[in-house]
Amino acid sequence: MLELQPIERRSGLTRESFAQAYLEPLKPVVFTDLTAHWPAIKKWTIEYFKEKYGDMRVPVVSNNFSRPGRGYLAADMHITFREYLEILESGPSDLRIFAWNIFWKAPELREDFKVHDIMDGFVDEVPFFFFGCEGSRVSLHYDVDMSHVFLTQLHGRKRVILFPPDQSRHLYRLPFTVASHVNVLKPDYEKYPALLQVKGQEVILMPGETLFIPRGTWHYIEYTDGGYSISLRAFNSMVSRMQGLASITKNYAVDRLMNRFMGKRWYNLKIRLAQRRAEKKINRKTGKPENRKI
Repeated sequence: MLELQPIERRSGLTRESFAQAYLEPLKPVVFTDLTAHWPAIKKWTIEYFKEKYGDMRVPVVSNNFSRPGRGYLAADMHITFREYLEILESGPSDLRIFAWNIFWKAPELREDFKVHDIMDGFVDEVPFFFFGCEGSRVSLHYDVDMSHVFLTQLHGRKRVILFPPDQSRHLYRLPFTVASHVNVLKPDYEKYPALLQVKGQEVILMPGETLFIPRGTWHYIEYTDGGYSISLRAFNSMVSRMQGLASITKNYAVDRLMNRFMGKRWYNLKIRLAQRRAEKKINRKTGKPENRKI
């Protein structure tokens, strides 16, 4: 296994203490009390969603989401919200609802939560829902808009594994993407020796807890139970917003275009380039940098 340390759980953090201990050093933390005043924590049950919004059409993705080809980064199907929730309740499945903004169609739901006051710069337009069945997984990636993410678990448990931005090279980041194809649960050190340099953190996120994921932080997510969460995003400077826009242009638009024209060949090229970059000047047996005489 990769070397993983637990993420701190904290309560009673002030704006000042959060900024000093976590925001400025870009260090993850789990808030245990940040959303204690949200009506959504108790109100947004599966039965509530079925009754009030069950007829809505929702985009559902599977493990095919990031596979090269015509369906790259596209939904597998569109079904009613009620149909999806029944699938979620029925047991293990790889089906998920990814980055869904229900609030465009149901703005009244905004009354059930408040934007955090733990820092400035939250983007009101993009609160996203994430639903997943038991056992479903979100492959290793970091968010393309380079925002700080506050992920609040609403129902079920979720395992989250994080790696800092400076681990990108050793995680075999695929060029022109924000993704990696390595398996962080069963790392293949023979095939990917640079993983020996990787160190991360992990947590089992419980209902009512909020995980702070600093901008550019890699994350792998596994739904321990069928469940769902909401994310709020923030930028603490205009510079970070511009960096996010540049990242979207480079790591989304270009990648989608090349995939359309090259398909699997583009994917294979990205893998070769990622391996070349990750293993440059390292010993393949130890995964450590080689001591070269100059």
